[in-house]
Amino acid sequence: DLQICQHRAPTCCTKKMEESYQAAVRRERTQSIQALNFELKYMIVGHITAFQETFESLLRFAENRTSSLFETAYRPMAKEAAEPVKELFTDISLYILGAETTVESAVLRFFDSLFPLVYSRLINPGITDLSEDYTECLRLTRQDINPFGHYSKNMVTELSKSLWASRMLSQALSLGIEVINTTEHAALSKECSRALVKMQYCPHCQGLTLIRPCVGYCLNVMRGCLASVSELDAQWRDFISTLEYLTNEMAASHELEIALSGIWNSINEAILHAQLNGPQLSATVDKVCGQPKQQEVNLSSANIVPVKEVTETQTFVMAHTSLNHKRREFINYMKRSRTFYASIAERLCDGDLVMRDSSTCWNGEDVV
Repeated sequence: DLQICQHRAPTCCTKKMEESYQAAVRRERTQSIQALNFELKYMIVGHITAFQETFESLLRFAENRTSSLFETAYRPMAKEAAEPVKELFTDISLYILGAETTVESAVLRFFDSLFPLVYSRLINPGITDLSEDYTECLRLTRQDINPFGHYSKNMVTELSKSLWASRMLSQALSLGIEVINTTEHAALSKECSRALVKMQYCPHCQGLTLIRPCVGYCLNVMRGCLASVSELDAQWRDFISTLEYLTNEMAASHELEIALSGIWNSINEAILHAQLNGPQLSATVDKVCGQPKQQEVNLSSANIVPVKEVTETQTFVMAHTSLNHKRREFINYMKRSRTFYASIAERLCDGDLVMRDSSTCWNGEDVV
């Protein structure tokens, strides 16, 4: 009554044993693919973590640099600017990690929040009644009166170019993990399960527990079983090419590191532009939002202060070098995995599973 291990010679197997063998080959096949995937998955997960840690390090550096700008050059508004600065860098971090947001919305929201502070603390430091309605009016008119000139749009352009590749790389790496996980849990067809039992366990029914399958036979069985997995080959090669393109984009002229480290300078230039055009801005705002209450103040607090270079360059250089090194190391490894799915049957038939020398082996019917 055997369904798989039928043989003209006497057998020591039963139908129940065949069922046990089928459960065993399903388990072993999953474990074998998991073992093959482990190094690749470990490398990708490791680099996702490493990239994210480096991104966070660069973001912290850029955020600290921007905060220092307000504390040193624009002290009257430093305390109130802390929250918009924090929100800007949180939004950038979320964007890199794939959140449903845009660089443009993050930057423009920041400048919307910044304008009421610049207007009331630097351009018109005598304003005493900064009501919620007046603040909201300043926020809403910011895009129309464009107090920061082209600097806000330039910041959007520069950051969008550099952050796009980082965001895509982050999403591509996560997709790579999903693909690998899918191959581990692909169901075995009934035919495949029977073919694996015939190859690995039917010799046991003849008492041939030490005989292993012939290489050619193993390859035929594995290729048949893994046809759906092997079909991933073209997509996997495309995936590697995409990773290569994205890492090259990140290393190109619009580098993430350079764009992030330049945020403070873009903000500084934008504020200086608004201060230099203070009288015209005040006239426009008075027409749109009305005149707030003012008191006489010593205008020295509103003077334009030259900004000193923030001395955290060493941190930036280290993070910059670290990211470049990680990129190169990672893409070199991934390029070597280009044939991962095309050669999966060969690697499963490697090692202890088959008889590689000229010794006798099992061909599915007999020992040869």
